[in-house]
Amino acid sequence: MRLRTGAVLAVLTAALAVSAIAGLALGPVRIAPGRVVDIVIGGLSGDRPTGAFASIVWDVRMPRILLGAVVGAGLAVAGTVLQALVRNQLADPFLLGASSGASAGAVLVIVFGSAAAGFGMGVPLAAFVGSLAALVAVYAMARRGGTMTTGRLILAGVAVQYILSALTSLVLVLAAHPDQLRSVLFWTLGGLGGARWDELALPTVALLAGGALLLTLARPLDLLLAGEEGAHTLGLDTGRFRAAVFVLTSLVIGVLVACSGAIGFVGLMVPHAARMAVGAGHRALLPVAALGGAVFLLLADLIARTAAAPEEIPVGVVTALVGGPFFLWMLRRAGRTEGVTG
Repeated sequence: MRLRTGAVLAVLTAALAVSAIAGLALGPVRIAPGRVVDIVIGGLSGDRPTGAFASIVWDVRMPRILLGAVVGAGLAVAGTVLQALVRNQLADPFLLGASSGASAGAVLVIVFGSAAAGFGMGVPLAAFVGSLAALVAVYAMARRGGTMTTGRLILAGVAVQYILSALTSLVLVLAAHPDQLRSVLFWTLGGLGGARWDELALPTVALLAGGALLLTLARPLDLLLAGEEGAHTLGLDTGRFRAAVFVLTSLVIGVLVACSGAIGFVGLMVPHAARMAVGAGHRALLPVAALGGAVFLLLADLIARTAAAPEEIPVGVVTALVGGPFFLWMLRRAGRTEGVTG
């Protein structure tokens, strides 16, 4: 299994490098891949090349590529952990309302302002609060009588999403300035076009710190797969553990959505594919999901930038077009195996 995991990680690392080079090379201005590699190597060595191509690679496309990799990895890791917490492979930051909650919180700050906005923390803080509130609401509605079914989980997530979508629509109507309208649309559709170097630090720290903490919790996450009683018998306080991990996961999701808007289905599809590749053990699953999520979102963003050039499609639209049919397939599969009912 270790050899298999190592091989999968190696393949995904190579795929990530190829996806990044493709993202740097393709766009309204196409740059030869060899030229891109020379520009990147030169910049990393401290002798940054000059000229139009170098400016496009380093100032425009590189921040976008890095943000896409960070957001994709973070959403995939968050989806993997949420699926373990609720013991359901249909769980996802978007489907469970976490992304919508983070987006709604951020939009409220964008339109109405906040005392914290002056310190540069208004939007991330509001996104975190919205993400946590949405997750708690869905979890509370889906869990009844000590049990949780797939049907209740999905219905609770849909209900919370409808409420948050209505709230966001109301804010959109009340927004008075064109700049606010554009920002709200960015949050509802998701995108990486606004990536800047000075905005990469916070999501990167959230991913690295949150991912490292979650990786140390791999064994308790594995215990949850044995069921509530089994995990409790093995010494895990499931109530406190779930609450703590929910908060940590919401923090990561909130920070990521604060930088990219609501991008759905990454946390649904990637963990499922990673689980098929390396099994359900989280010590191997989390790194594989992180790399897989980074590759998937970079490819989705590449499609978003080139499919309708010179116009750009929001990357959230691309992931939804891929993830929607995948979710229906998963739902049908779950229905056959679990007997899902409303």
